[in-house]
Formats: sequence, structure tokens, C-alpha cells
Amino acid sequence: MQAKIKKVELRNLAFEDYKQLKNSMVESYPEMADSYWRANDIERLLGIFPEGQLVILVDGKVVGSALSLIVAEKLVDKKHNYSQIIGDYSFSTHNPQGEILYGIDVFIHPNYRGLRLGRRLYDARKELCEQLNLKAIVFAGRIPSYGQYSNKLTPTKYIEKVKSKQLHDPVLSFQLSNDFHVLRIMKNYLAGDEDSKEFAVLLEWNNIYFDESPRLINTEKNVIRLGLIQWQMRSLGNLEALFEQSEFFIDVVSGYTCDFAVFPELFIAPLMADYNHLTEAEAIRELAKHSEPIRKRFQELAISYNINIISGSMPYLENGNLYNVGFLCKRDGTSEMYTKIHVTPNEVQHWGMKGGSEIKTFDTDCGKIGIMICYDVEFPEVSRIMADEGMNILFVPFLTDTQNAYIRVKHCAQARAIENECYVAIAGCVGNLPKVNNMDIQYAQTAVFTPSDFAFPSNGIKAEATPNTEMTLIVDVDLRLLKELHEHGSVRILKDRRTDLYQIKKIEN
Repeated sequence: MQAKIKKVELRNLAFEDYKQLKNSMVESYPEMADSYWRANDIERLLGIFPEGQLVILVDGKVVGSALSLIVAEKLVDKKHNYSQIIGDYSFSTHNPQGEILYGIDVFIHPNYRGLRLGRRLYDARKELCEQLNLKAIVFAGRIPSYGQYSNKLTPTKYIEKVKSKQLHDPVLSFQLSNDFHVLRIMKNYLAGDEDSKEFAVLLEWNNIYFDESPRLINTEKNVIRLGLIQWQMRSLGNLEALFEQSEFFIDVVSGYTCDFAVFPELFIAPLMADYNHLTEAEAIRELAKHSEPIRKRFQELAISYNINIISGSMPYLENGNLYNVGFLCKRDGTSEMYTKIHVTPNEVQHWGMKGGSEIKTFDTDCGKIGIMICYDVEFPEVSRIMADEGMNILFVPFLTDTQNAYIRVKHCAQARAIENECYVAIAGCVGNLPKVNNMDIQYAQTAVFTPSDFAFPSNGIKAEATPNTEMTLIVDVDLRLLKELHEHGSVRILKDRRTDLYQIKKIEN
């Protein structure tokens, strides 16, 4: 390594670089005679795919390079050797309509190793793969240290020992540290590679941003805007008064182009004042008669304001049983129901409520979401199942009377965000209802929680409302950060679970 370096530059290869490229290649592969690209090869490569050819320069000198082609995925899936993948040096395998960026060479001059210049080349390749919307990077890597162990280890055993860091291979160890994973072993891949005994390892890096069918309209959204409504409990004369107040908030968050409007649990409770002469159990069953009209009205508002509405929750009678349910009213005019699974002792004692029996996620135009009602968020198994189904945002309408009850919801919601590597948005009611039995006081601080890693707030809180004040909380969440976290996070909680020891699964009814 040089003692002093003034400048390092990464750029696309130019034909004028050829002489320096050749010299660096010769130094990089001393064990392989004539192991350098000919001038006409480089000229041909630059003619068909110039953006795929990269070089690293140190103080103006070419000291490394990464060369690649675009090939069809079916070509990679077939058994092949190096000569076949490059079309016997004609590069006729290059296909601009292909799905795979195939690496055909990468090297760093031995005098410049240890500077992580190879990592720069790989990062540039990954960026190119994403920019070109290709499915993956694939290449066959040599295993040059295998020759030292070939008399006692099969290639499979050798690879396992390199992966577990019992052995070090200068090529394979580097590839694995750059997030490539092994697809299969290739036999007789590169003629003359005695150090590898002509074995190679087919490796792959997946582009998590690959869009299989890019569209000009209705494209998948990456940044989702949430409109959370911290609802003030107030006396309401009738159902129309509830609709008027609800539409006001929907209009507000829609005006800020929110993708979701989220109401709290049992925010319709003020309508129960008309039934205060009844027992608590009778009064809430009367309130349940409003649930279907509310669903229909919210469906209309979702269409009118072009927004997905999560209707908090409300009592719902079915076959004589009382449930706590809500509706996801989508802007396409459809709606789906979700049910509180874990009902509190208070809901059972005063209202005779029953818990639901279905765990499900919902497909929306903003990706897959989960919805849990208040107490449900204190049971981690349910949201883990949702995460396994691909949930990115978990919505939790809640209703808590005291601060300690709220703290349970808050801290459990934060835990769900961390352990499931997702966003969790909670929305609650504030104020008091002196004229409604069993609904006296409310405490809430609406918030959006995030996973805990460098791309997110250090305290795991994206935003919080002012406690106990009626307001809206409008928050953008970026789904791309979740994709990055799932693959490249400091820890990868979903991937690192020991499913060989324990599993959580949904019981089908």
C-alpha cells in the first residue's frame, strides 16, 4: 500500500484507461498467465454497456476495476461456465432487457488492497443495479484458498467453514461480508484456475427495490402520510353531529394529502348519552345500532376525500354477541372490518363484550397494514403474525382513561415497532363525558413510533401530539427505510429469530 494518497476516484471506465487497466490486472492475477483483458474486449464492452464498467483510480492511476453485463435470468439459472456467460468473449449474452447484472470481473491491485476499494466498487455496482431496476447482481466467485484444503474438504464443506469463519478465503469471505449469499457451487467454471480447483461459487445480491412491473400510474408509494386524529369527547346531539365533526377532521387531513385518516377507539361513545337511563350493557347495545350507518358514511367520505379511513372502533352486534370492531374504508370504495381480539376485564364486566377470532392484515394502495384495537397491542404474538404476513404499518386506535393505562399502550406499541421492524401509529381520545356511564375520563397522546436504528429517531418516536388536547398529527413514514432495515440493519430481528427452536403461528378456525 502506498504511504501517501492524495486522491481516490471512482468512475466509469474509458478506453483511454486500457494500458493502466492491463498493468493492474497482470499484477492482480500473477498466478494466472495472460489473465488480462485484450484491448478489443474492452472496446467491445464499452460499446455495448459503458455504464456497467467501473474503475477505481488512486492519484490518477487505475488500480482496480469491476466489469459487468446484463443477462437474462434464465441464463443464470442454467448450468454455465465463464466462457459461456461472456459469449466466448463476444459478449453476445448481454441483454438490455435482462433482469440480472452479472459481474464478469473485479480486481484491486495488490499494492492498494486493505483500503476497502473493492467495497467501493461493489457499492457502486449495487447502486447501478438499483438505478437500472434490475432484480439482482450475480457472479461466480473464485475460491482461491480451496486448493489448500481440497484433499480433505469437499467444496460444500469448505464453503460452510468459510461462512462460519473457521476458514478465510480472500475472495469468498469478502463477498459474504458484502451481503452476497451462496446460490450453488459451479464445477469447471474457469479453466486454468488451479488454486480454486476450477470450482467457483455462484453468489447473488438481491435488489430490494426491484419493481417487477414498473407503472407510470398507480405506482407503489414509498412515503406514506398519516393523519391521526386525537378526538375530543364532547356532547353530540345526534348521529349527524358525529358525521359533521368526523368530516371536518377528514377534510383537514385530506387537505394535507394524507393517505390515511385514523380515528380512536370508541370515539362514537358520546352518542350513548341518550341511553343513560338504561344499564351499561343495554346502552352500548343501543349504540351498536349506529355502526352500520357509520360504516356506510365513512365509505362515502373515503371516496369523496380520496383517503383511506380507519374508523377507530365501535360496538357491533352479530348473532347476539357484542364485539368491538372498526372498519377500514378504502378510497376505492371497498371496506373491511377488523375486530378487537383481546377485550379488557372492564369491557367484559360492564358490557359483556366478546373478543374476535380472526387475525389478518389488509392490502391497501400504500402496502400491507395491520390494525389492532388498544389492548391488543399488549399481546406481542398477534403483531408478529402480521409482520410475518408483510405488514409495514400497524395502526392502533385506543381509548385509555388514566395515564398509567396509556403508558401500557405506548410502551407496548414502541416494543411492537422495534421487534417487528415496522411503524406503529396510535390514536386516542381526550377529554371527558360526564353524562355517559362507564366513559368518564380519557387520557391520550397520539403518536407514531419507529424501529430503533440509525435511519430513525434515536428515541424511536417519529412524532407525538400534545397530551390531552384535541388536534391532528400528520406524519410521513418512509417504507424504503424499512426495506433497508430488514436487509442491512444493525440488527435484523425478523431474520435472526431462532425458528428452529420456536415459532408463532396462526390457528385456522
